[in-house]
Amino acid sequence: MKIALINGSPKVNKSASEALLISVKNLLPKEYEMIEYHFMTPILSTNDLEKIAESDVLVFAFPLYVDGLPSQVIHCIHQMETYLKTRPSREITAYALVNCGFYEGQQCAIAMDIMKNWCVKAKVTWGQGLGIGGGGMLQSIANVPEGKGPKKNFFKGIKVITNSIIERTTAEDLFISPNFPRFAYKIGAEMGWRSQIKVNGLKPKDLFKQI
Repeated sequence: MKIALINGSPKVNKSASEALLISVKNLLPKEYEMIEYHFMTPILSTNDLEKIAESDVLVFAFPLYVDGLPSQVIHCIHQMETYLKTRPSREITAYALVNCGFYEGQQCAIAMDIMKNWCVKAKVTWGQGLGIGGGGMLQSIANVPEGKGPKKNFFKGIKVITNSIIERTTAEDLFISPNFPRFAYKIGAEMGWRSQIKVNGLKPKDLFKQI
């Protein structure tokens, strides 16, 4: 089986999307042909389009942007849609791992619907989606063993969707939250953005300035 692992994060590295794709890749049979792509710009080369179109499975991983997809991902899948319509019909199945900063993975539902609609237009079969809450903490717990502590639910969801990928089956979308108290996640997130403000030479009150 030929699988395209597509990272839709605008970050160069150390993104939640990257961490999720690594988890999926580690569970896939080593004999599969896996090609990795990073949609950091809104334009795909003809070579990339050709290789993606030859894949049996597309696995997208991207962060939630205002209930939808990052803009560069939207441009890229539009290119893919146009290109796939010019190709002889073949069976391609798509899966999506969508992470968000919200605690509840259910917040990713609209992005899943966008991907399902794209599949219809691009004549691609929708396999399954995994909506992941607490995506902002994935890199901070990267060293935690898979399936342990706060990564317990993450790993369960990854295992389910990876099994769907291996079997190329269509299944109901899943939505998960981290094994971590919601109030503690909120405190950690607030500490994170306050720290980022200081790094950029500002103060929390500067966020409330009107321009």
